[in-house]
Order: sequence, then C-alpha cells, then structure tokens
Amino acid sequence: MLIKPPVDALIFDMDGTLWDAVETYAQSWNEYFKQHGITRHISKADIQGYMGLEAAAYLEKVLPANSIEERIAIYKEVVVIQYQLIAAVGGTLYNGVIEGLQALSKKYKLFIVSNCPAHTIHYFIQWANIGGLITDTVAHGQTGKPKCENIQLLIEKYTFQSPVYIGDTNGDAVQSRLAKVPFVFVDYGFGSSTDYVARFSSFTALADYFLAL
Repeated sequence: MLIKPPVDALIFDMDGTLWDAVETYAQSWNEYFKQHGITRHISKADIQGYMGLEAAAYLEKVLPANSIEERIAIYKEVVVIQYQLIAAVGGTLYNGVIEGLQALSKKYKLFIVSNCPAHTIHYFIQWANIGGLITDTVAHGQTGKPKCENIQLLIEKYTFQSPVYIGDTNGDAVQSRLAKVPFVFVDYGFGSSTDYVARFSSFTALADYFLAL
C-alpha cells in the first residue's frame, strides 16, 4: 500500500465500483427497440465490457451501423428510459457499500465521478438513499469532459490537497494518472488494472483500510 495520510477526499467511480446496473442499462436499450419496432436484443453481457467508456466510444460499440447524429438522437431516448428504470428497479449494490459509505462519510468527504449520462448519478443516489453521504458528483454527461478533467473540477472546487480516485477499470487508472491523483483499484467490478497504489477485493476491505488510515 502506497497511500500516505492524510487523505482529504475519496472520489468514487459508480458502475463497477458502487453497484452493478448493467442489466437495467441493457433493459433500457431493449425497451427503446421495442417501442420503435426494432428487432434487436441487447444482453448484459453485450454491454458489460463497454462500461466506463465515454458516451461517444460507448455508442460506437453499441450502435456501430448508425451515424454519429443518429447515435446521439437514439441515446437521448434510451437515457430517458434508463432514468425511469433506475428509479423503479435500480441495480445491485456491491456488498458493504451502504455500511462502508456511512462509516467513511464520518471521516472523509465523499464524491462520485462517472462517465455516465448527466443525471444517472442523481437517480442512483436517490435509489440507494445515500444523498446525505455524498458531498458532490460530476458526470461526463453534464460536462462532456473526460474523467480526469471532471476529477480536477472537484479538486479545484473544494481545494483538495490529497484526494484519491477509486475505480474498477484500467481506464480509471489512466484518468487518475492524468488527473495526478492516486488510483485505488477494486477488482470485483468490470475491468482489470495493474496500475494502482492499492487494490481491494471488497468494498468492506476498502472501507476498513481507509477508516484505519
């Protein structure tokens, strides 16, 4: 472990780090196809490997035959359905997330930075009932910026001196490095990485470590 105290903020990725809502995301695509009479079905496995990508790269994978303009128009409709489904059925929180966030919030300011649509984090927080635990959030869909710049937005806004970013993919590691923030890897999510300062196999283990730091 190369994390040295004091740490003054924990910035979390969302998908693959705090919860798994890929089944819900797939369902939103399938509902769109159904509404438009399109004979296509997307499974969780089809899009799981695309989690964490920025919108343009994600849509290129999901809608390779469509133009950029068509992808954007389709995704706007899909995202509206996604918000409705998250509010109704949510996803699956990883073990220990609620208890861990509750305990960590007493010691640290907690944040979420994700490459998701503009309001997905909001609906996630509402569904999980963790609004009182999270200080602020930034989504790629809000700013159109890469994750490294969104991390920097929070650093500048709150004048952090020693934050860390916690995520589940090598893309998160790359963006953390670009933001000049130590990357903490959780290996129970959607990706892999060898570029991290600390690695955890459960949210409980992560929370215990930072509580004891």
